[in-house]
Amino acid sequence: MSRLALSFACGDYDRTRALAEGEVRADGIDLTYLRLPVEETFFRMLRHHEFDAAEMSLSTYAHTLDAPDPPFVALPVFTSRMFRHGALYRNTEAGIERPEDLRGTRVGTPEYQLTACVWMRGILADRHGVPLDSVTYVTGGQETPGRVEKARLDLPPGLRTEAAPAGRTLAAMLAGGEIDALCTPRVPSPFAAGDPRVARVFDDVERAERAYYADTGIFPIMHVVVLRREIHERHPWVAQSLYKALHRSRDLAYDNLYDTSALRFMLPWLTPQLEEARGLLGRDYWSYGLEANTHVLDTFLRYHHEQGLSRTRRTPRELFAPESLESAVI
Repeated sequence: MSRLALSFACGDYDRTRALAEGEVRADGIDLTYLRLPVEETFFRMLRHHEFDAAEMSLSTYAHTLDAPDPPFVALPVFTSRMFRHGALYRNTEAGIERPEDLRGTRVGTPEYQLTACVWMRGILADRHGVPLDSVTYVTGGQETPGRVEKARLDLPPGLRTEAAPAGRTLAAMLAGGEIDALCTPRVPSPFAAGDPRVARVFDDVERAERAYYADTGIFPIMHVVVLRREIHERHPWVAQSLYKALHRSRDLAYDNLYDTSALRFMLPWLTPQLEEARGLLGRDYWSYGLEANTHVLDTFLRYHHEQGLSRTRRTPRELFAPESLESAVI
């Protein structure tokens, strides 16, 4: 019997590399793995449904579930996780000395619906006394002008958003004081260049993120893997097959990280940092599946709904293909 030919667009990650290189194969699937930048993958999958499966922003995927005929269904595979306290930058002349000072400010964001920014708006509201309606959000291109939201948003009237002026970038606006702060997954160019006008809101990012994890147990999820719904409806077995393959690929990455014969990555203290991460977050710190991630997902879905990005307050289970949540026990 021939294998089902499927395309899969995803970043170049250690946790997916064994699948990309054929060391791990998904049962019954002949997979074409396309290594693409995340922004390109998200745009092409959302706008044109170009791939059979793809990595997708958790926020974007949750937003698509409001469609009358949702185009995708997810697997509980989290290709990107990241603490995002380091994603907040400030103009050093804006009078922002601590996160609480963001109240009443103008904060740039490349897109309002970016997962990293959903997390940070929620964290600021929950833990730092910065209500959603206390900030004006300015959207636009960070380094190149003209970026727009990938999906049409219908935000509550109490939330204040505006577009950056034509021809202006958020990076330049931050350095010039036209916005007070910037929330972005990518390091803005003035900060990378050492411009003294730009600094992080959390001066000690690692300390803030460790404290956040100690208090909440949350290692934020950024991306999931989605299938086109028509693929799932025609071949429901694909969900379990691809999930198992991605799980095996991640497990190999776990093993390779702890290979001390030669460093896999250019980090001099990789091994002690890995051991420290395991001590703080547990051995399965990059967990897949629903059970281990219910609290993380439920918190995110609350933020997503509170921020006007989803009409209903969904449960984590509603996100995923049922077949990917069950397995035979022998």
